[in-house]
Amino acid sequence: MSSRRPRLRPASPGRVARRRTATALALGLVAAVLAGCTGAGDGASVTGTATPSATPRATTTPPAPAPTEDPVTPAPEPAAPATPAFDRGALSVDDPASLWVVSDKLRPLDPVDYAPADLVTVDVSSQNPPVFRKEAGDALLALFAAGEAEGAGPMTVQSAYRSYATQVTVYAGWVQQLGQAQADVQSARPGFSEHQTGLVADISPLPLSCVLQACFGDTSQGRWLAENAWRFGWLLRYPADKTAVTGFTYEPWHFRYVGVPLSTEMHQQGVTTLEEFFGLPAAPTYAG
Repeated sequence: MSSRRPRLRPASPGRVARRRTATALALGLVAAVLAGCTGAGDGASVTGTATPSATPRATTTPPAPAPTEDPVTPAPEPAAPATPAFDRGALSVDDPASLWVVSDKLRPLDPVDYAPADLVTVDVSSQNPPVFRKEAGDALLALFAAGEAEGAGPMTVQSAYRSYATQVTVYAGWVQQLGQAQADVQSARPGFSEHQTGLVADISPLPLSCVLQACFGDTSQGRWLAENAWRFGWLLRYPADKTAVTGFTYEPWHFRYVGVPLSTEMHQQGVTTLEEFFGLPAAPTYAG
Protein backbone atom coordinates (compact mmCIF):
# COMPACT_ATOMS: atom_id res chain seq x y z
CA MET A 1 0.00 0.00 0.00
CA SER A 2 1.22 3.53 -0.82
CA SER A 3 1.97 5.94 2.13
CA ARG A 4 1.17 9.21 0.33
CA ARG A 5 -1.96 11.22 1.33
CA PRO A 6 -4.54 12.10 -1.32
CA ARG A 7 -4.16 15.61 -2.58
CA LEU A 8 -7.16 18.05 -1.99
CA ARG A 9 -8.70 19.76 -4.88
CA PRO A 10 -9.18 23.49 -4.66
CA ALA A 11 -12.84 24.52 -4.38
CA SER A 12 -14.39 25.92 -7.46
CA PRO A 13 -15.52 29.62 -7.41
CA GLY A 14 -19.18 28.66 -7.55
CA ARG A 15 -18.91 26.46 -4.53
CA VAL A 16 -17.17 29.17 -2.55
CA ALA A 17 -19.94 31.61 -3.38
CA ARG A 18 -22.61 29.16 -2.28
CA ARG A 19 -20.83 28.59 1.04
CA ARG A 20 -20.60 32.31 1.71
CA THR A 21 -24.29 32.75 0.98
CA ALA A 22 -25.21 29.94 3.33
CA THR A 23 -23.00 31.39 6.06
CA ALA A 24 -24.61 34.83 5.68
CA LEU A 25 -28.09 33.34 5.85
CA ALA A 26 -27.17 31.44 9.00
CA LEU A 27 -25.78 34.57 10.63
CA GLY A 28 -28.96 36.49 9.71
CA LEU A 29 -31.14 33.81 11.20
CA VAL A 30 -29.14 33.87 14.44
CA ALA A 31 -29.40 37.68 14.59
CA ALA A 32 -33.17 37.54 14.13
CA VAL A 33 -33.52 34.99 16.93
CA LEU A 34 -31.40 37.11 19.28
CA ALA A 35 -33.39 40.22 18.41
CA GLY A 36 -36.63 38.46 19.30
CA CYS A 37 -35.22 37.43 22.67
CA THR A 38 -33.91 40.85 23.66
CA GLY A 39 -36.90 42.76 22.31
CA ALA A 40 -37.07 45.00 19.31
CA GLY A 41 -37.65 48.12 21.38
CA ASP A 42 -34.17 48.51 22.82
CA GLY A 43 -32.94 50.34 19.75
CA ALA A 44 -29.91 48.03 18.89
CA SER A 45 -29.38 44.80 16.90
CA VAL A 46 -26.72 42.15 17.33
CA THR A 47 -24.87 43.55 14.31
CA GLY A 48 -24.50 46.87 16.14
CA THR A 49 -26.39 48.84 13.56
CA ALA A 50 -28.69 51.48 15.08
CA THR A 51 -32.41 51.03 14.70
CA PRO A 52 -35.01 53.76 15.08
CA SER A 53 -36.21 54.32 18.63
CA ALA A 54 -39.72 53.13 19.46
CA THR A 55 -42.36 55.83 19.20
CA PRO A 56 -43.10 57.08 22.74
CA ARG A 57 -46.60 56.49 24.01
CA ALA A 58 -48.79 59.53 24.23
CA THR A 59 -49.60 60.51 27.83
CA THR A 60 -52.97 61.92 28.85
CA THR A 61 -52.76 65.09 30.92
CA PRO A 62 -55.76 65.43 33.26
CA PRO A 63 -57.72 68.60 32.65
CA ALA A 64 -56.99 71.43 35.01
CA PRO A 65 -59.68 71.82 37.64
CA ALA A 66 -62.10 74.61 37.03
CA PRO A 67 -61.37 77.63 39.21
CA THR A 68 -63.54 77.73 42.34
CA GLU A 69 -64.64 80.71 44.31
CA ASP A 70 -63.33 81.15 47.83
CA PRO A 71 -65.84 79.70 50.32
CA VAL A 72 -67.96 82.36 51.90
CA THR A 73 -67.57 82.39 55.68
CA PRO A 74 -70.90 83.28 57.32
CA ALA A 75 -70.81 86.29 59.54
CA PRO A 76 -70.75 85.30 63.22
CA GLU A 77 -73.95 85.67 65.15
CA PRO A 78 -73.85 88.71 67.38
CA ALA A 79 -73.16 87.69 70.95
CA ALA A 80 -76.09 87.96 73.31
CA PRO A 81 -75.61 90.84 75.71
CA ALA A 82 -74.32 89.64 79.04
CA THR A 83 -76.83 89.77 81.84
CA PRO A 84 -75.57 92.32 84.31
CA ALA A 85 -74.74 90.95 87.72
CA PHE A 86 -77.27 91.69 90.43
CA ASP A 87 -76.23 94.84 92.27
CA ARG A 88 -76.51 94.08 95.96
CA GLY A 89 -75.63 97.65 96.77
CA ALA A 90 -78.40 99.21 94.70
CA LEU A 91 -80.47 99.94 97.80
CA SER A 92 -79.51 100.46 101.41
CA VAL A 93 -79.90 97.73 104.02
CA ASP A 94 -79.57 100.34 106.80
CA ASP A 95 -82.01 103.07 105.79
CA PRO A 96 -85.44 102.22 107.31
CA ALA A 97 -87.11 103.78 104.26
CA SER A 98 -85.33 101.34 101.89
CA LEU A 99 -87.20 98.31 100.53
CA TRP A 100 -84.13 96.27 101.39
CA VAL A 101 -83.68 97.43 104.98
CA VAL A 102 -82.63 94.55 107.23
CA SER A 103 -84.04 94.70 110.74
CA ASP A 104 -83.16 91.92 113.16
CA LYS A 105 -81.99 91.47 116.76
CA LEU A 106 -78.62 93.05 115.95
CA ARG A 107 -79.95 95.74 113.63
CA PRO A 108 -82.51 98.10 115.20
CA LEU A 109 -84.23 100.65 113.02
CA ASP A 110 -82.57 104.04 113.01
CA PRO A 111 -84.31 106.01 114.33
CA VAL A 112 -86.04 103.46 116.56
CA ASP A 113 -89.34 105.32 116.28
CA TYR A 114 -89.21 105.49 112.45
CA ALA A 115 -92.57 105.91 110.68
CA PRO A 116 -92.94 105.59 106.86
CA ALA A 117 -94.11 108.68 104.97
CA ASP A 118 -96.19 106.86 102.32
CA LEU A 119 -98.56 104.70 104.36
CA VAL A 120 -101.89 103.83 102.76
CA THR A 121 -104.89 101.71 103.72
CA VAL A 122 -105.32 98.88 101.25
CA ASP A 123 -108.73 97.63 100.11
CA VAL A 124 -108.25 94.04 101.19
CA SER A 125 -109.80 91.63 103.68
CA SER A 126 -108.21 92.17 107.10
CA GLN A 127 -108.55 91.46 110.81
CA ASN A 128 -106.68 94.64 111.77
CA PRO A 129 -106.16 97.89 109.83
CA PRO A 130 -104.47 96.89 106.49
CA VAL A 131 -101.97 99.75 106.45
CA PHE A 132 -98.89 99.40 104.24
CA ARG A 133 -96.42 101.44 102.31
CA LYS A 134 -97.91 102.18 98.89
CA GLU A 135 -95.73 99.81 96.84
CA ALA A 136 -96.14 96.95 99.28
CA GLY A 137 -99.94 97.47 99.40
CA ASP A 138 -100.23 97.25 95.60
CA ALA A 139 -98.10 94.10 95.58
CA LEU A 140 -100.27 92.54 98.30
CA LEU A 141 -103.43 93.06 96.22
CA ALA A 142 -101.76 91.28 93.29
CA LEU A 143 -100.58 88.48 95.59
CA PHE A 144 -104.02 87.80 97.05
CA ALA A 145 -105.71 87.95 93.64
CA ALA A 146 -103.23 85.48 92.10
CA GLY A 147 -103.52 83.10 95.03
CA GLU A 148 -107.27 82.89 94.73
CA ALA A 149 -107.16 82.65 90.92
CA GLU A 150 -104.63 79.81 91.10
CA GLY A 151 -106.68 77.77 93.54
CA ALA A 152 -105.04 78.56 96.87
CA GLY A 153 -108.20 80.08 98.30
CA PRO A 154 -109.01 83.49 99.81
CA MET A 155 -106.69 85.16 102.32
CA THR A 156 -106.88 87.93 104.87
CA VAL A 157 -104.40 90.27 106.53
CA GLN A 158 -104.03 89.41 110.19
CA SER A 159 -101.60 92.26 110.97
CA ALA A 160 -99.80 94.94 108.94
CA TYR A 161 -98.04 98.19 109.93
CA ARG A 162 -97.42 98.74 113.61
CA SER A 163 -96.06 101.96 115.00
CA TYR A 164 -93.29 102.02 117.60
CA ALA A 165 -95.90 102.72 120.28
CA THR A 166 -98.06 99.80 119.14
CA GLN A 167 -95.06 97.47 119.24
CA VAL A 168 -94.35 98.52 122.82
CA THR A 169 -97.80 97.24 123.77
CA VAL A 170 -97.54 94.04 121.69
CA TYR A 171 -94.16 93.06 123.07
CA ALA A 172 -95.18 93.76 126.66
CA GLY A 173 -98.14 91.44 126.21
CA TRP A 174 -95.88 88.58 125.05
CA VAL A 175 -93.51 89.14 127.96
CA GLN A 176 -96.40 89.02 130.41
CA GLN A 177 -97.71 85.83 128.82
CA LEU A 178 -94.46 83.92 128.14
CA GLY A 179 -91.66 85.69 129.99
CA GLN A 180 -88.99 87.74 128.27
CA ALA A 181 -86.80 84.90 127.05
CA GLN A 182 -89.66 83.23 125.18
CA ALA A 183 -91.17 86.57 124.16
CA ASP A 184 -87.88 87.41 122.40
CA VAL A 185 -88.31 84.32 120.24
CA GLN A 186 -91.96 85.10 119.43
CA SER A 187 -91.95 88.87 119.02
CA ALA A 188 -89.55 91.71 118.24
CA ARG A 189 -88.70 94.35 120.76
CA PRO A 190 -89.90 97.89 119.97
CA GLY A 191 -87.57 99.51 117.42
CA PHE A 192 -86.49 96.09 116.04
CA SER A 193 -89.79 95.06 114.44
CA GLU A 194 -90.19 94.71 110.66
CA HIS A 195 -93.86 95.59 111.10
CA GLN A 196 -92.72 99.14 111.84
CA THR A 197 -91.38 99.47 108.26
CA GLY A 198 -94.84 99.13 106.68
CA LEU A 199 -93.46 96.26 104.53
CA VAL A 200 -94.86 93.25 106.43
CA ALA A 201 -98.09 91.26 106.22
CA ASP A 202 -99.14 88.56 108.65
CA ILE A 203 -101.54 86.43 106.58
CA SER A 204 -104.34 84.04 107.53
CA PRO A 205 -106.63 81.85 105.43
CA LEU A 206 -110.33 82.38 104.95
CA PRO A 207 -112.25 80.96 106.62
CA LEU A 208 -109.95 81.56 109.57
CA SER A 209 -107.85 78.63 110.77
CA CYS A 210 -104.31 78.15 112.06
CA VAL A 211 -104.14 81.88 112.79
CA LEU A 212 -100.53 82.86 113.60
CA GLN A 213 -99.69 79.18 114.08
CA ALA A 214 -97.16 76.89 112.39
CA CYS A 215 -99.99 74.81 110.93
CA PHE A 216 -100.74 77.72 108.57
CA GLY A 217 -97.85 76.38 106.49
CA ASP A 218 -99.88 73.22 105.83
CA THR A 219 -102.97 75.03 104.54
CA SER A 220 -103.48 75.49 100.80
CA GLN A 221 -102.88 79.24 101.25
CA GLY A 222 -99.71 78.68 103.25
CA ARG A 223 -98.28 76.20 100.73
CA TRP A 224 -99.08 78.44 97.80
CA LEU A 225 -97.52 81.48 99.47
CA ALA A 226 -94.34 79.58 100.30
CA GLU A 227 -93.95 78.59 96.65
CA ASN A 228 -95.16 81.72 94.87
CA ALA A 229 -94.85 84.84 97.03
CA TRP A 230 -91.45 85.66 95.49
CA ARG A 231 -93.14 86.26 92.12
CA PHE A 232 -94.81 89.32 93.64
CA GLY A 233 -91.83 90.63 95.62
CA TRP A 234 -92.67 88.96 98.95
CA LEU A 235 -90.34 86.87 101.10
CA LEU A 236 -91.13 84.25 103.75
CA ARG A 237 -89.02 86.05 106.32
CA TYR A 238 -88.65 83.42 109.06
CA PRO A 239 -88.16 79.93 107.55
CA ALA A 240 -88.33 76.83 109.73
CA ASP A 241 -84.63 75.98 109.38
CA LYS A 242 -83.21 79.48 109.87
CA THR A 243 -83.96 80.35 113.52
CA ALA A 244 -80.22 80.48 114.24
CA VAL A 245 -79.89 83.15 111.55
CA THR A 246 -83.02 85.26 112.01
CA GLY A 247 -83.48 84.78 115.75
CA PHE A 248 -87.19 83.94 115.36
CA THR A 249 -89.10 80.68 115.28
CA TYR A 250 -90.82 79.49 112.11
CA GLU A 251 -93.56 81.93 111.10
CA PRO A 252 -95.19 80.70 107.86
CA TRP A 253 -97.67 83.60 108.04
CA HIS A 254 -95.06 86.41 108.18
CA PHE A 255 -94.20 87.82 104.74
CA ARG A 256 -91.90 90.74 104.06
CA TYR A 257 -92.02 92.85 100.91
CA VAL A 258 -88.60 93.42 99.31
CA GLY A 259 -89.56 94.08 95.68
CA VAL A 260 -89.56 91.71 92.70
CA PRO A 261 -85.89 92.18 91.67
CA LEU A 262 -84.55 91.10 95.06
CA SER A 263 -87.11 88.34 95.68
CA THR A 264 -86.40 86.89 92.23
CA GLU A 265 -82.64 86.96 92.74
CA MET A 266 -82.93 85.28 96.12
CA HIS A 267 -85.24 82.63 94.67
CA GLN A 268 -82.85 81.91 91.80
CA GLN A 269 -79.88 81.74 94.15
CA GLY A 270 -81.72 79.53 96.64
CA VAL A 271 -81.02 81.95 99.52
CA THR A 272 -83.88 82.30 102.01
CA THR A 273 -82.80 85.00 104.47
CA LEU A 274 -81.78 88.62 104.05
CA GLU A 275 -78.90 88.14 106.45
CA GLU A 276 -77.34 85.40 104.33
CA PHE A 277 -77.99 87.13 101.02
CA PHE A 278 -76.35 90.38 102.08
CA GLY A 279 -73.59 88.70 104.07
CA LEU A 280 -74.74 90.10 107.40
CA PRO A 281 -74.08 88.46 110.77
CA ALA A 282 -76.59 85.97 112.06
CA ALA A 283 -78.76 87.46 114.77
CA PRO A 284 -79.99 84.70 117.08
CA THR A 285 -80.11 86.99 120.14
CA TYR A 286 -80.11 90.64 121.08
CA ALA A 287 -76.78 92.26 121.82
CA GLY A 288 -77.87 93.23 125.33
